[in-house]
Amino acid sequence: MTPEARLFVPAFPTIRPEALLWPGNGAISGQHPFSAPGARYFYFARNAIWRAVKLLGLEAGEVLVPAYHHGVEIEALIDAGARVRFYRIGPQCQLDLEDVARKIGPQTKALYLTHFFGFPGPVREMRELARRHGVPLIEDCALALFSADGELPLGVTGDVGIFCLYKVLAVPDGGVLVRRGELAERAPGAASLPPPPLASSLAVVASSLLRNVALRGGVAGRALRRLVLRLGKRAVSASRIEPVLAGTQHFDRRHANLGVSRLTRRLLRAQDVPTLVSRRRRNYLYLLERLRDVSAPLFPALPPGVVPLCYPLLVDDNRRMMEELVARGIEAVDFWREGHPACDLSGFPDVARLRTTVLEVPCHQDLTLETLEAIADAIRDVLAEQARLVLPKAS
Repeated sequence: MTPEARLFVPAFPTIRPEALLWPGNGAISGQHPFSAPGARYFYFARNAIWRAVKLLGLEAGEVLVPAYHHGVEIEALIDAGARVRFYRIGPQCQLDLEDVARKIGPQTKALYLTHFFGFPGPVREMRELARRHGVPLIEDCALALFSADGELPLGVTGDVGIFCLYKVLAVPDGGVLVRRGELAERAPGAASLPPPPLASSLAVVASSLLRNVALRGGVAGRALRRLVLRLGKRAVSASRIEPVLAGTQHFDRRHANLGVSRLTRRLLRAQDVPTLVSRRRRNYLYLLERLRDVSAPLFPALPPGVVPLCYPLLVDDNRRMMEELVARGIEAVDFWREGHPACDLSGFPDVARLRTTVLEVPCHQDLTLETLEAIADAIRDVLAEQARLVLPKAS
């Protein structure tokens, strides 16, 4: 039996069929950011970033952003009219406050803080720095839905907070923008934005359902997914479904004014937040315990309140390691391997190293301890094999 026939681990949480049938109790509405006054929903978090530039009046202004970034958020800022200048991020994803302070100048109109992997950045210090210079703080929580810094939910300190839904929740799409203080009453909201084409949303939901079947259904489930995918490629091509999700690594102005899909709004009601939070934390701690002896952890502890996006594994070459694990049925990701071309990495050696060494290993709420054991065993096997290959031959 091939390795991929024994295991299938999706990178993100998957939609269970029963979630479509049972609408849930809507308890998620009491959780931040869904409980925030004036929360606005978008198709992508990047659309919310684009709208934040307009809301804060940052056109033609300079925004200080981290050198460690995905790239799509930088595209959204630039497309909306802002100019970006990059500040230093250290080898453990720590923000260099002194570098930020040095780079604030007359042209600086906003500070941009990213909470990496669900772990809080120095939001209080950045807020104070922004206050002293009279500029707003954009708090990017796209990787940190439901995370808190102790008792302080992430996304409530900045002038605006940006969240991504489908990285943590079993939904096909969604981004949220929340606004603090007087900004919450300024400018029209996004509640009336048109949803994406239904056919596009259905295609994403169908893919997620199949991934759930492959994860939970063993060999038969994985075989069914492969069969349906082969048949589905022809059907999607013939249907001419609008490819809203094609090329999602980049910002597309055509989709900037799309709202959240109706399917996401329905599925949000079925989300069990306390359970997903506890399972993500449990799964992270399991991988931390199993892997810390073969790879020094990027974050050696899991503070109270942190809801991890994934387990960030440090390896010599994240792309090579990703390919090895994908071949074994584990959808690891070479996390942020490429950034925005405007950022010259020669000035940010720590970020250059992070881009080639951080591997995103799933630890989401769908995964059982049995599956996590298989993931840890696979990682240890691959690392051991790679170590044997680089050992010098005996003379």
